[in-house]
Amino acid sequence: MQQNRELNSSSSSAENQRLRDKHVRDLMVEKRRLVEVPYTASLAHTMNALVANRVVAVPVAAPPGHWIGAGASMIMESDKQTGAVRKHYIGMVTMLDILAHIAGDDQMDGGDVFDLDQKMAVPVSSIIGHCLEGLSVWTLNLNTSMLDCMEVFSKGIHRALVPLDSHMENISGVELVESASSYRMLTQMDFLRFLKEHESDLEGIISRPLSELGAVTENVYAITDRTKVIEAIKCMRATMLNAVPIVTASNAHEEDHKQLIDGRGRKLIGTFFATDLRGSLLATLQSWLPLSALDFTEYVSKGPLYASSDSPRQLVTCLPESSLTEVIDKAVTKHVHRVWVVDQQGLLVGLVSLTDIIRVIRLSLQSESQVM
Repeated sequence: MQQNRELNSSSSSAENQRLRDKHVRDLMVEKRRLVEVPYTASLAHTMNALVANRVVAVPVAAPPGHWIGAGASMIMESDKQTGAVRKHYIGMVTMLDILAHIAGDDQMDGGDVFDLDQKMAVPVSSIIGHCLEGLSVWTLNLNTSMLDCMEVFSKGIHRALVPLDSHMENISGVELVESASSYRMLTQMDFLRFLKEHESDLEGIISRPLSELGAVTENVYAITDRTKVIEAIKCMRATMLNAVPIVTASNAHEEDHKQLIDGRGRKLIGTFFATDLRGSLLATLQSWLPLSALDFTEYVSKGPLYASSDSPRQLVTCLPESSLTEVIDKAVTKHVHRVWVVDQQGLLVGLVSLTDIIRVIRLSLQSESQVM
């Protein structure tokens, strides 16, 4: 028995070592061209770019020498032959930035004073930094190891630019200064897809239950089935959440449906995503503002954004005893950045985010390497 355990441990360590030996360049093989927008683009144009390219964030490019980059970053694109700087990436804009801008007016109540067209006509450069994530633009070197890359993504950084011809070598973490002729975007979801493709190298880790790995975040804030769309947007803006669970309201009269509540122990019935407001749905947003967020999500699930699906969007959930393999599979195949954790009765007990998944895998790989 002891000998078998040692053999299994040795085999698992060898498999994990194959993954530890890989670098960021191994993740970039099939990455497409970088999707970006110029600093003069309107929010409407930026929204179109997000929808057309099926991405949730885009870097904003400006002429060099005129802007201070977000977080004092100096991420430049330069001519490959001459080295002359062509553009400066001054920030990152996500759907949540756009929502924060839309919800930024206290008069946003669905009345005539709310002019959506006017709000969407402003230049994208004016909303950089509405959300904390947009305040920094990070790069990851092609030679960065998998463990160092995981450390970056385990700290809540969701995406980074990767220079394809950087002159900097042996960079272990993220950088705020870079110049290259071409970049690609690497996201947490890209990283998770890579891990899924190489899950045989992680079998000893990801086959374990969430509860054993400590992957579940128990603090989970929610809205209720009585929360209106306008109230949900304002809650997400205030807390910088890209998605919130919708739970059944209690009968307590003192419960405030305009605020986020502790979702634990409540019946999970839906999810309100910032990305639900993309595309043509944004044009009808004003009519939805005073209506239920739950009704809106049910309408969206049957709309054009999910027209290619075989069935309307379903809740993506797991149990505390679910394996990490199962959660990774659900996150990747359903393309969600968090999986809600429920008990056998469907009551919310927590969530597992992409950050949580990458964090626990990194910690397990580190502990195994120390044993070796």
